[in-house]
Amino acid sequence: MRLNKYIAAAGICSRRKADELIANGNVKVNGAVVQQMGVDVGEDDVVMVNGKVLEHRAQKKVYVAVNKPLGYITSMDDDKGRATVAELVADIPERLFPVGRLDYNTTGLLIMTNDGELTYTLTHPKHEVYKTYVAVVAGVLSDSRVARLRKGVDIGGFVTSPAKVKVIKQLPRRAIVEIQIREGKNRQVRKMFAAVGNRVQELKRTAIGNIHLGRLMEGHYRKLSLEEIEYLKSL
Repeated sequence: MRLNKYIAAAGICSRRKADELIANGNVKVNGAVVQQMGVDVGEDDVVMVNGKVLEHRAQKKVYVAVNKPLGYITSMDDDKGRATVAELVADIPERLFPVGRLDYNTTGLLIMTNDGELTYTLTHPKHEVYKTYVAVVAGVLSDSRVARLRKGVDIGGFVTSPAKVKVIKQLPRRAIVEIQIREGKNRQVRKMFAAVGNRVQELKRTAIGNIHLGRLMEGHYRKLSLEEIEYLKSL
């Protein structure tokens, strides 16, 4: 088994994060630091991450949908003492990791799991699953601005793919709009609206593909159904 996959399967982190740990010299195999990618390990090899020997036991796979509140960071720990999404699933015995990210000021749907293989698959650039957001933006979102968002806009060295945009309600000083995007660039939705002249005041993710937030209360989580898990694995 590839070393990064072995680390992910042990529930330590995602495969992408395992690659970073390997590159940074945090992984040893049979007592020797390994920093090259593509190394294979077997059941007789001793793998250590940050000085801790991995015990490769079959662990129960857990998949949950979380409604992330405002002011939480999408991380398992934070050296600045900020609230993390790990606190929202603290009563689950398995150590879960977020699939993708939501920024500090964005609320809504976040999938968390200890399935490192699925996390790697869903966050790979080639898997462009539509993410649905509801945004409250300042000012009037004119038809011409909607057209630009639907066509794709330059957000600073990167032109976004065509987005699906629907104005839910236009108020005198703000608009409520649903937007669906396929990429997941840092703060992408905020940058897209800024590019057409509308500042995002509130932002909430309501769906990832066919997985919907629904009526899940803020700060709470629910386990994904078997149908939802199979859907994610089929992507």
